[in-house]
Amino acid sequence: MEDVVLSHSDPATGLPVGPRAARASDDYTAEDMLAAVLASVDDDKAEEIVQIDLRGRSDVADYMVICSGRSSRQVASISEKLADRLKEQFHLSARMEGKETGDWVLIDAGDVIVHVFRPEVREFYDLEKMWLPGSAHRGA
Repeated sequence: MEDVVLSHSDPATGLPVGPRAARASDDYTAEDMLAAVLASVDDDKAEEIVQIDLRGRSDVADYMVICSGRSSRQVASISEKLADRLKEQFHLSARMEGKETGDWVLIDAGDVIVHVFRPEVREFYDLEKMWLPGSAHRGA
């Protein structure tokens, strides 16, 4: 019998869980979702957009997108609009954490994890440093 590696925690309980479940529909790919995320954050004037390829490095998602908004209000707006667009385009209810404060919002869309930061908070946590080596592409 094969052991299941616990790779991340359940947001509702905080308990470790195994790799993400397979997508219910094959109507779109992770690359389709990534393109939609990048278009959405760009449309909403997010700054310093970085995409990171997680394939082969993490079971949590295929891609990570990190971007900044100029204020807490813009961070919350970018996040809310992204969740609405993903629901409309992919019929997907993305899980979101942190929208109330607007300092750092995490949007879990399954194949793509999105972090939207205020610049000071992004600089403090510096997620790119952890994930970047040879795998990121800086956007506009």
